[in-house]
Amino acid sequence: MGDATGTEEADLGKALAQLRSVLIAGETLDAWAIQRRLFALTHRRQLIAATSGRLIVLMRRLLGGFDVTTIRWQDLEEVTLRVGMLSADLALRAGKSTDLASLGAQGAQLVEFRGLRRNQAQAVYRICQGQDQAWREKRRVRELEELRARSGGIQVTSGPMAQPAGNGDAVRRLQEAKQLLDARLITDAEYEAIKAKIVSS
Repeated sequence: MGDATGTEEADLGKALAQLRSVLIAGETLDAWAIQRRLFALTHRRQLIAATSGRLIVLMRRLLGGFDVTTIRWQDLEEVTLRVGMLSADLALRAGKSTDLASLGAQGAQLVEFRGLRRNQAQAVYRICQGQDQAWREKRRVRELEELRARSGGIQVTSGPMAQPAGNGDAVRRLQEAKQLLDARLITDAEYEAIKAKIVSS
């Protein structure tokens, strides 16, 4: 029994060393979780790690070496945790976000990790949730800024080339401002201010 535990700890030490070898400069390892041996009978055990910049999935190969998959925090769309008596399952939905918030995520995929050690899985889940909420707020703020700019933004053009906005443009901007209000991205007061600016332009 002691030998089996010693072998498992040695394997874990190798996996963590491999994980640390792929961290970039300044990146910190915040939490990690490994599959229980019972749940990895048909494949090598997976190690998932939450770092300061991404989620890393490391799987050791049968004949040496390892494969690494990365999920950027900004691509994370949803994370769920199921905790049982002996283990926990973590499920992530991730997409490919663009750098423009208005374009959103494309091609979401679901990734599941079964049979993780419970305490480790809960620690990774907490970090995933915190990152998910932080990036949702960043996207919300960026989306708000983009929509505000389109709805009642400052006209950069000046001089004889500048033309007053047409009725069609004003209607479009009013509709976009109303969408912001309906989506609760702006307050009633902000909506009225934007509306007043559009009407007076």
